[in-house]
Amino acid sequence: MKSFLKGLIVLAITIAAALPVFAQDDIAKKMNDVLLKGIEEGHWQVTADEVYMWIKTKQTDFLVVDVRPDPSEYKKGHIPGAIHMPYNEVLKSENLKRLPKNKKIILVCATGPLQNLPIVALRTLGYDAHAMAFGYSAWIKGYRGGEAMKGVIKKAATKNYPVEK
Repeated sequence: MKSFLKGLIVLAITIAAALPVFAQDDIAKKMNDVLLKGIEEGHWQVTADEVYMWIKTKQTDFLVVDVRPDPSEYKKGHIPGAIHMPYNEVLKSENLKRLPKNKKIILVCATGPLQNLPIVALRTLGYDAHAMAFGYSAWIKGYRGGEAMKGVIKKAATKNYPVEK
């Protein structure tokens, strides 16, 4: 009887130790399944023109989420009806509760990179998450993000970085 109990304990410990590996594999598979749909679903990008048309026609099936990390940027100006939620806080439980699963969630940052970070995780969790191409640089005339992109492009034009073919 002692060896049976000992065996059960060893089995329980082995299963408990393996669970995180299986959970990790399961999460990776779910996220990969989402990524595999990216091409056919347009990489979940929408344009500023689309968002503007939805606002203009008073559509209610979307929510714009301003994910710029600095709240003062949001206060200086944002898309009408947008809520603020820094990109690095989107996946917090209390913030996920603020995001409706029955609407398109449009993430917007200054130029695009930060808004894309939570997309796959949100889609894996069942949200219809999208990013607005080029972020606020596509929305606000003369926005600093767009000006920064112009500077980077101009600088790249003066360089001769290697490209492998």
